Amino acid sequence: MTIIDQGNGSAGQAAPDLIKDTTTQAFVKDVIEESKRQPVLIDFWAEWCGPCKQLTPVLEKAVRSAKGKVKLVKMNIDQHPAIPGQMGIQSIPAVIAFVNGQPADGFMGAVPESQVNAFIERLTKGVTAPGEANITDILKEAEAMLAEGDAATAAQIYAEALAVDSTNIAALAGLAKCYVVSGAIEQAKQTLAMVPESKRNDAAVKAVQAAIDLAEQAKSLGPVTELEQKVAANPLDHQARFDLATALNAQGNRSAATDQLLAIVKRDRKWNDDGARKQLVQFFEAWGGTDEATIEGRKRLSTILFS
Repeated sequence: MTIIDQGNGSAGQAAPDLIKDTTTQAFVKDVIEESKRQPVLIDFWAEWCGPCKQLTPVLEKAVRSAKGKVKLVKMNIDQHPAIPGQMGIQSIPAVIAFVNGQPADGFMGAVPESQVNAFIERLTKGVTAPGEANITDILKEAEAMLAEGDAATAAQIYAEALAVDSTNIAALAGLAKCYVVSGAIEQAKQTLAMVPESKRNDAAVKAVQAAIDLAEQAKSLGPVTELEQKVAANPLDHQARFDLATALNAQGNRSAATDQLLAIVKRDRKWNDDGARKQLVQFFEAWGGTDEATIEGRKRLSTILFS
């Protein structure tokens, strides 16, 4: 579809209003250029059109409810026939959505309010309203805080993200991870319980679940020093070594935990139904695929398994 640029009307920025009327001359500025900032709906209508008069108030209400994520531009086709003619509009009311300078979606007729709302929700998914916190930036900030070891601040930031979108999976998983790091396992479990069943296979969710499982395993173990003494007394006591690895991981000593499990794999791969390798894989899942300990541990495990 080609839209002829017949001038961009008055100079300067487009009006900040969410709803406005446009002309053939102002169409490029009001619709095409403005849609590069956020989606723009253009409503083609006429005075004689009864259904248009039913639809327009519904459109205006829905656009205002979107709080700046979308704008509405109205064009009277009797006064300005060129643009609707170019776009092949043959019946009204007709609503066309422009995104990034191009027509993206649309509908015709006086559809119900619920359908208009669903249309706008679909169109504005992921769009940030003016003045609204950008959830992607919030999540990045929280991740950075957690990486620096400041779980308390990270938890506060994840909570901010959830205030914007209470169903955000990355924010729920991040908050649960903060609780795990802080030792608040019950709170971590409660937070993770808010994740829908259909999203339980999300990598971030699985990582936190693995971390929770490992933390709960570590609860039943004795002090690290006692486990170290058991292993020193009997290097072939694989269960003591396995428990030591789990306890070391709970303390955040990932390298030493890896060493202990790899020692079992090296000595007796079949011990406890390949239990040491499986536990190490759970460590990797809890740590995350990009963690240095995971990358190094996987290399060392592969060397043992394929040597």
